[in-house]
Amino acid sequence: MTLGKEVILHNGIRMPAIGLGVWKMAEGAETKNAVAAALAAGYRHIDTAKLYGNERSVGSAVRESGIPRNEIFVTTKLWPTDFFDPQRGFEESLKRLDIAYVDLYLIHWPVPLISKKPWQILEKIYESGLAKSIGVSNYSEHDIEKVLSYAKIAPMVNQIEFNPKNHDFALVKYCASKNIVVEAYSPLGRGGLIRNRTVIEIAQRYKKTPAQILIRWALEHGTVPLPKSSNPQRIASNLEAF
Repeated sequence: MTLGKEVILHNGIRMPAIGLGVWKMAEGAETKNAVAAALAAGYRHIDTAKLYGNERSVGSAVRESGIPRNEIFVTTKLWPTDFFDPQRGFEESLKRLDIAYVDLYLIHWPVPLISKKPWQILEKIYESGLAKSIGVSNYSEHDIEKVLSYAKIAPMVNQIEFNPKNHDFALVKYCASKNIVVEAYSPLGRGGLIRNRTVIEIAQRYKKTPAQILIRWALEHGTVPLPKSSNPQRIASNLEAF
């Protein structure tokens, strides 16, 4: 199987096929140094969120990298506390990032009885050009069907947890049928799967690291993995899953 190093969203936007996740990284040196190391190693895809509390550090590393902005794919997310004013939530994230636009803006989590408003505001943000792509995160098939029932613009991405221990193949297949790209967060099982005996045995057989095996597993299933690491050596190593 030949794996491409980028995927094309249904609006034609190209998204790098592996990204760096910065969940649970502290604002400041930890996040900034991790993003800088990732960009230096060849990553061009960084995934953050308002909830993570580190958008400022992500934006700072992106701006100071010396890499043209249009070569770096930056994602952030709308948290449910901002559902009453999604436009303000987006503007605050963009201000913290201090970049001209984001490449992907996601509704971070569905909540019961969510109104049409958050998605409709995302559509307006997309149409303004301040978000090059829009999508959802942690959405089930039912949640997506609800959005599709009123959306003018279908979600381009659904970001879900996806690894050998926690996966929903049916949801991945459903998303593919709707031309929605699935991003896989926690592809290493929050670090626990790199110590799994079977994963270690496979890694030894192929002379790869356990993390590379798990990232490749996510790639082979047609998802875009977002491994998290603040260790420069591991960050670089994870990119070798191709």
